[in-house]
Amino acid sequence: MQNTLTTEKDAVAHPPARAMRAAVITAPKQISLQETELPEPKAGQVRLRLEGCGLCASNIPVWEGREWFSYPIAAGNPGHEGWGIVDALGQDVDQVQVGDRVAALSYNSYAEYDLADADKVVKLPESLAGKPFPGEPLGCALNIFKRSDIQAGQTVAILGIGFLGALLVQLAKNAGARVIAISQRAYSLEVAKESGADEVIPMDDHYRIIEQVKALTDGKFCERVIECTGKEWPLNLAGELTAERGKLIIAGFHQDGMRQVNIQLWNWRGLDVINAHERDPQEYIKGIRAAIEALAQGIISPDKLYTHTYTLDQINQAFESLKSRPDGFVKALITY
Repeated sequence: MQNTLTTEKDAVAHPPARAMRAAVITAPKQISLQETELPEPKAGQVRLRLEGCGLCASNIPVWEGREWFSYPIAAGNPGHEGWGIVDALGQDVDQVQVGDRVAALSYNSYAEYDLADADKVVKLPESLAGKPFPGEPLGCALNIFKRSDIQAGQTVAILGIGFLGALLVQLAKNAGARVIAISQRAYSLEVAKESGADEVIPMDDHYRIIEQVKALTDGKFCERVIECTGKEWPLNLAGELTAERGKLIIAGFHQDGMRQVNIQLWNWRGLDVINAHERDPQEYIKGIRAAIEALAQGIISPDKLYTHTYTLDQINQAFESLKSRPDGFVKALITY
């Protein structure tokens, strides 16, 4: 996909639009494209002419419908993995300039434009010109890796190999760990192998997996286990695979209700249980900056993980793929 920086010449030849197209979830599993007024940045904000936005699995509940959502959802919401060109500044903004290419923490990015607080955008280096950069999930992976405290020589199990899990495999291998990848889809296990996993195990039978990991670790299990699925069964499986005094890192987004977990086991083994999602936006910004550095050093390589690209007109199809995950699917991007 080709992305180019906005120049002064471009700005003259293509004056700013006064309206934009945005995706609106009007009812469960129904998305329409609507023309809305171009948002104007307030003091401390910037406006982005978006190049693209990643699709996140956390968007599925609002798309599918839950009793606590009311429709229509705000235009462009819940897109939060956007990147693009700064095309307007609010008052008192000096962190970035018009024409800068940035990744942003903003929340209405299934649209041609979005607003972001100026302290929640990160300028992208020239080395990433022409490349997609969904900053939020890349930053999330780096933050989870940091919280996991993975050391060389450890055995790390990662449950659920999607975009996040594959990046964590790459990061753990770079840190010198032995990685066991566990996932349901055969294709996901292939992705894990390509990302550097030492062992791959189908996530199909609870007790067989426990015995297989036990055998691979001489009965000690894993010093670090990262659960990326957001589901109850893999979370309990993750606890079974964590060694005494090991760290169980919950990276899955558990958003659909209560969980029953084996606290007796967690307590007996003396596990450190870490909920690795950040809520402080500035921690996400740190993660995005760390992701840029990791890309520059070749520590992570996400390009092959962007497996499906859709236009804004195809966003209904994109959500269907996000839910069904056809063979070959890892990460979908909407590009404009």
